[in-house]
Amino acid sequence: MQIDFANLKETHRHYQQAIEESILKVAREANYIMGEEVSKLEEELVDFIGGGYAITCGSGSDALLLALLALGIKSGDEVITTPFSFIATAEMIALLGAKPVFVDISLKDYNLDVHLIEHKITAKTKAILAVSLYGQPPQLNLLEAMARKYNLKLILDGAQSFGAEFLGKKDSLYGDIATTSFFPAKPLGCYGDGGAVFTKDKALALKIASLRIHGQKERYVHQYIGIGGRLDALQAAILRVKLRNFKEVIQKRNFVALQYAKYLNKDSLVLPKILEDRTSTFAQYTIRVKNRAKLILELKNMGIPTAIHYPLGLHLQECFRGLGYQKGDFLVCERVSQEVLSLPMNPYLSEEQIQWITHNINQRI
Repeated sequence: MQIDFANLKETHRHYQQAIEESILKVAREANYIMGEEVSKLEEELVDFIGGGYAITCGSGSDALLLALLALGIKSGDEVITTPFSFIATAEMIALLGAKPVFVDISLKDYNLDVHLIEHKITAKTKAILAVSLYGQPPQLNLLEAMARKYNLKLILDGAQSFGAEFLGKKDSLYGDIATTSFFPAKPLGCYGDGGAVFTKDKALALKIASLRIHGQKERYVHQYIGIGGRLDALQAAILRVKLRNFKEVIQKRNFVALQYAKYLNKDSLVLPKILEDRTSTFAQYTIRVKNRAKLILELKNMGIPTAIHYPLGLHLQECFRGLGYQKGDFLVCERVSQEVLSLPMNPYLSEEQIQWITHNINQRI
């Protein structure tokens, strides 16, 4: 049995007629940059999350960069963040000349451990950049309280979690700014790169909208130093089709996760745990296992693909060597990075396929 990890082809087949019609509509109108599809998508994203403002952009990385620029993060500033994430989380901080200050993660959800933040705050600290890893938000109420206490800005990197909730509210509505990614393999993905920035602050929303078009406030009049970070109309049109059914997609991803939990051997594996005060979009279904390399090879031989999100903490990446971190600085992150293994996750996995995957895992651990 051959298993498709993200099954993007089936996703397209599922929405094929509506998506192809929307693409043709954009092509016929030849309105490729900004325009009606983008503005309507932004309105629909706001409706979906339940308030605030949505500003679409060219990628999840652009979204992070726009958030940092909008909040005035600059050279010499410090931003507290997690070492256990995709490189873009800390990369965008460093790109502006600011310093990523890493704090270890919690074993409960692999997100930033809020209780370790306080002693890392200095006079140079300007913001906390937290991540909703694997689709589950971090402890956003405590993060907001910490930010208020020390007059810091709070950014949520929700690249994997658009649609997830914390205390009954979409995680995109927390903090000063939240971001997401519409990379094709994300729960809500387009057919290329794409992203969005969310805020409840109108002034910030206007600034972000300007920053994504080179800081322009009117044609050829530039208020800020910005970037070329627009989402194109073709991607917006595709996302509008998929957004209409996105609640159902989240439900299906959660059902797949429940099936994994039903069939996997809990005595030999650590399964993901969704904490009681939040929901997850299950961007990944990530277990922890001791014999990872051997299991990956054996599953590959059975036609079962896997992935590692993420094999090396950011503090140990060569590009951050100048920060002075060493192996042993973040023990939870380092332990987890050696054990995590992401299993196939998409809304079209059948129970038969899940039984096949889990049977092969249970037989080999």
